[in-house]
Amino acid sequence: MTSKIRNSLIIFSFLLLSITIIGIFWLVTTPGAQAGLIFAYAAGLSMIFLPCTLPLVFVIVPLAMKQSPLKGLTMALLFGLGLAITLSIYGAAVAWVGGYIGMNAIIRWMFGIAGAMAFVFGLSELKLLALRLPFMAKVLPTSLQKGGNYSKSFFMGLFLGNAGVGCPNPAFYVLLTYIATVGTVSDGVLLGVVHGLGRATPLIFLVILAILGINTMNWVSRSQVKVERFMAWGLVGIGAYLFQYLPFKMAFWEGSIFHVIWNNIVSKTLPSIAESERIEELLNIQGGTATILPWVFIGLMVGAVIIWDAFVQRKKLSQNQVIQ
Repeated sequence: MTSKIRNSLIIFSFLLLSITIIGIFWLVTTPGAQAGLIFAYAAGLSMIFLPCTLPLVFVIVPLAMKQSPLKGLTMALLFGLGLAITLSIYGAAVAWVGGYIGMNAIIRWMFGIAGAMAFVFGLSELKLLALRLPFMAKVLPTSLQKGGNYSKSFFMGLFLGNAGVGCPNPAFYVLLTYIATVGTVSDGVLLGVVHGLGRATPLIFLVILAILGINTMNWVSRSQVKVERFMAWGLVGIGAYLFQYLPFKMAFWEGSIFHVIWNNIVSKTLPSIAESERIEELLNIQGGTATILPWVFIGLMVGAVIIWDAFVQRKKLSQNQVIQ
């Protein structure tokens, strides 16, 4: 990495951090703020702290951090674009319907699809499946499409853009209510896009930090295989986890130890952006089956991949010994 690229990334990351801090400070200190473009963006920034959206960090950062600065940043931007597009669709839907009606079923299916995609991408990174996604051929130059990482980033962002829609963050539902009362699809799309950009801002900042740190130590070049496998297993675990949202509904996530502990921390430190039980009651968000069964399925999915990978690795080792 040249000093010019490094300095540019540092300046850009500082700008993103400043925007994030100022936006969240404005949102926390202005409880009576009217919904609009600034509010939509600030509400998006605040979502990074919620337990429903924090896992996005562990999706895009591992995907982008082992790439070159330009490629990693492009992947982060495409992930953010996917987020913005999905949230613009939600904005249009809420404006058209005039309220938050029937969205829970959509959220469940989107989480299920996102989990399945992450799981399959993990299998692909482990070299257990051959996966090719040439969907971005007309959007990016051919020289920037090797490996399918761009399409992965975009479509992961597209399907994970619904993360947090089911979390009762007051700022987000003030925005949804405003969109519903306006009732204009174009306004709903615009506010959804701006909100998505707000969500993407801190994620892009974290990706830049990861790129700067890893490139400084040249750690990826020395441990590329280990990084790829770590990323792959992370995707397998996250995919298996998110997929359970489809059959077991919101109660699976709401009742998990990760959600409970993190939400308690946010409630005590930043109560104005924490999840609201009152909003959850008003929206009549349906629960599901919060038992040990989801964890059994997660164990089965991950366990099956462990056995599969061990078999493949053992087969490769045997073949190498025969060749030698």
